Amino acid sequence: MTNNAVSNTARALGAGLRALLALTLVCGVTYPLAVTGVAQTLFSDKANGSETTDSSGQVVGSSLIGQRYDLPLKEGEESPAPDLRWFQPRPSNGLGSNSVNTQYSLILSGATNRSGDDEELIQWVKDAKAAVVKDNSTATYQVEPADVPADAVTSSASGLDPHISPAYAKLQVQRVADKNGLDVQQVEDLVADHTTGRVLGFMGEPRVNVLELNTALRDLTQN
Repeated sequence: MTNNAVSNTARALGAGLRALLALTLVCGVTYPLAVTGVAQTLFSDKANGSETTDSSGQVVGSSLIGQRYDLPLKEGEESPAPDLRWFQPRPSNGLGSNSVNTQYSLILSGATNRSGDDEELIQWVKDAKAAVVKDNSTATYQVEPADVPADAVTSSASGLDPHISPAYAKLQVQRVADKNGLDVQQVEDLVADHTTGRVLGFMGEPRVNVLELNTALRDLTQN
């Protein structure tokens, strides 16, 4: 009886060990390699994080995550001022500094989660609208408050949206052209080239990826 018990135990342990090795090989080696191979072959851009590169091939960020375009934080400031040479994204305290000028660093994310009649939210929107009007008006172009779109003064649901509306991009064209010494038509063409339409022609809204647009803008100003 003792010998049979030992033999049975040994067989059970052997079977368990073989099953462990087989499952480790299939699930821990073969399957991950197969999935990685398919992903790299068919969806390499998405599998690698939807990286955006500049004209030199340097990775400047992900097209899926927004970035801020700010000046260095000055002493005494609670938050840095926007760098008005660049197209600005939607407002968000969760976006890290951009990699067009500095190293990108994601901090946190969050939306404008307040009710429509919240007094603090109303004041935020009013202040943001006033800033958009002031920042984007030039000596030859005056932004009207009624022309400021909603995405210019509120964050997205995640706070990480990399896109702005064509209307917000168009509102910034005069200022960007003025700050960079470019012809307005050049900047308008740049926005048009980086405007994506609705998916399949009817889903979603037209949008402009700010990182890709600013990367192209940098390439244009360096030529």
